Amino acid sequence: MVMQRLWKSAIATLFVLVSVVLVACGNGAGSLQGYANGTYGYQFLYPNGWIPVTITDASKGVDVVFRDLVEYSENLSVIISDVPADKKLKELGTPTDVGYRFMQEASQNSDRQPELIRADSREDNGQTYYILEYQVTLPNGQVRHDLATVAVKFGKLYTFNLSTRQGRWSQVEGLFNTMIKTFKI
Repeated sequence: MVMQRLWKSAIATLFVLVSVVLVACGNGAGSLQGYANGTYGYQFLYPNGWIPVTITDASKGVDVVFRDLVEYSENLSVIISDVPADKKLKELGTPTDVGYRFMQEASQNSDRQPELIRADSREDNGQTYYILEYQVTLPNGQVRHDLATVAVKFGKLYTFNLSTRQGRWSQVEGLFNTMIKTFKI
C-alpha cells in the first residue's frame, strides 16, 4: 500500500514536471486571448499578460495599443489609414514594395532607422495579407525588432504591429510569428 502511494506520487510529480517543461518550451500560443473590434471588423490574438493602453496624443490612425505588463517595451498596435476604396493590397505593390514604402515613411517622419528583413504574403479566405519584418534603430541607439501584418479592405489600410527589444527577439520570435498570423479583417 505504501509502495503504491509512493509510485502514484512519483508518477504525478513526473507528470507535473513534464507539463511545466512542455509549456515552457512552447511558443505560448496556448496562452493567447482574442480581441475583436466590431467597428472596424478586425481581430487578433494577444498574450494573457498584455494589457490595453489608453492612447492619447497617438499618431493619426492608431486604433488600439496593448503592451506587456512585465516587459513594458513589448507592444502591439493597430493603425488604420485610408486608401482609395477600389484599391486592393496587391495594387499597392508587392510585399517588398509595400515594406520599403513603410520603411521610407518611418525614416522620413522620425529619427528611426528601419531595415526591412522579410516581406511575405499569405491568403486567408480570399483576403491578402502582407507580413513585414524590420529591425529598427532608434535615435538613442536602441535596436528593436518589429513585425507587421498589412491588409486592405473597404478603403482602409490596416497595419497590425508587434514590437520588442532586439535582445528579447530570440525569446519571443515564435510567439510573435504566431500572433502576426492571427490578425484578420
